[in-house]
Amino acid sequence: MSTEHMESLIRLLDVADALPGAVRLRARSYELLDLPRGSAVVDVGCGAGRAVGELAERGARAIGVDVSEQMLAAARGRWPEADFRLGDACDLPIADGEVAGYRAEKVFHEIADAAKALAEAQRVLAPGGRVVLIGQDWDTFVIDSDDPALTRTIVHARADQVTSPRAARSYRNLLLDAGFEDVALEVHTGVFTDAMLLPMLTGIAEAARTAEAITPAQEASWVAEQTARAQAGRMFLALPLFVASAKRPQE
Repeated sequence: MSTEHMESLIRLLDVADALPGAVRLRARSYELLDLPRGSAVVDVGCGAGRAVGELAERGARAIGVDVSEQMLAAARGRWPEADFRLGDACDLPIADGEVAGYRAEKVFHEIADAAKALAEAQRVLAPGGRVVLIGQDWDTFVIDSDDPALTRTIVHARADQVTSPRAARSYRNLLLDAGFEDVALEVHTGVFTDAMLLPMLTGIAEAARTAEAITPAQEASWVAEQTARAQAGRMFLALPLFVASAKRPQE
C-alpha cells in the first residue's frame, strides 16, 4: 500500500474510532475482557494502536500485533512506550499462555481460516483467559436509498470481495467449536446520518463497479444521491456490530 493511501486510511480510521458509539464499544470490549490490573492482553489487528494505548491506560500490559509494518510504524509513533509486534492472527509472536486477554476488532472478516486463528488464541491465552471478538457482517449494511435494489447489489458485491464477509454472524459457533466456555454475544448498532462516513459509502460503490456488478453510470447516480443526502443531513447508514466474548477453560 502506498504511503498516501495508508495515511488516508489511518485518517478515516481515526474519524471512525472517535465517534461516540465506537468509543463506547471499545470500552465495552475492555469490560468484557475483565482483566486484572497488570495482566497481559493482546490486541490482534491493532492498526494504529488506539486500543493498545487505551488498555495500557487502564493498567494492562498491552501488546499490539498487526500484519502491516506501516500501521505498526504509525502506532509506535503515537505510543512509543507500547509493545507492538509484527505478526499474523494465525501465527502470533506470543508465547504459550502469555496473555490473560485476547481482543480482535474488525479482523476476522479478513481471515480465511477462523478456526486456525481461534486455535492460536487458545494457545496464547492462559487458562481462564478471556477472548473478545468485534466485527460487522458485510452483508448487513443498512442504507437508505431511492433505489433499494441497486443498493442491495452494491452491498452484496462489496461483501463478495471480503475474505470472510459473514464471519461475525458465526462468532458464537466458532468460539464453541474452538472449545471456549461461557460464550456470550451482543449486538451494538452504529447509526450514521451525516457526511462523516460518506467515504465508506462511496468506497463500497466503487468496489461494486470495479467488480462489474454495477455500471459506471449506476455508480455515479448512487454516489450522487448519497452525497446529496449527506449534505442535507439525510444520509442513513446503520451497521450492526457483533461482540462475542468467551473464556478459555481452566486446566
